[in-house]
Amino acid sequence: MIPLSSSLTGKVYRFTDAELALKPIGFKLSDNWDYEHGYFDYKLDDHVGYQFIRLPFTMESGSMDAPTDYATIRMEEPFLLSHKYNPGLDDNVKEGNFRAIFDQFSEPVDKDASFPEEHISTGQEVLAEAEHALLTKRGEND
Repeated sequence: MIPLSSSLTGKVYRFTDAELALKPIGFKLSDNWDYEHGYFDYKLDDHVGYQFIRLPFTMESGSMDAPTDYATIRMEEPFLLSHKYNPGLDDNVKEGNFRAIFDQFSEPVDKDASFPEEHISTGQEVLAEAEHALLTKRGEND
C-alpha cells in the first residue's frame, strides 16, 4: 500500500455527488463497504494481480445501507493498493460446500503486495483527475 497526499483528504461531500463525479472517470464503489465506511476504486492494471487506486471515505451522516441525497461522506487519505492472486480455482473447496458455488477462486497470495513502480505515476494522474472532478463538484455545492 502506498499512501498518496491529496487535497481531497478531510473534504465532505454528499455521497451521490461524489459517486456521480467519480463514476464517469472510471471509479466504482468497492464491494467491501459497510455501514460506516467504503471505498471508490479505480483499477489501474490486472496483469499480475490487481492494482488499484482507492479513495476511502467514512460516513459523516446517513449510512451506506441506503444512501440518499442527504447522506454525506468524509474523504480519507487515498492510496495505491496491489492484490496478487493465485491463478486457477481454489483447491481447498470441499464438495457439497454451498459457499463454494460463489467463492470458487483462490485466496489472494498477498492482499498487500508490492506496488509496481510503473503504475505509481498513472495512479497519481488518476488521483489528480479525481481531485479535479470532486473539487469542481464541491464548488458547485458551495
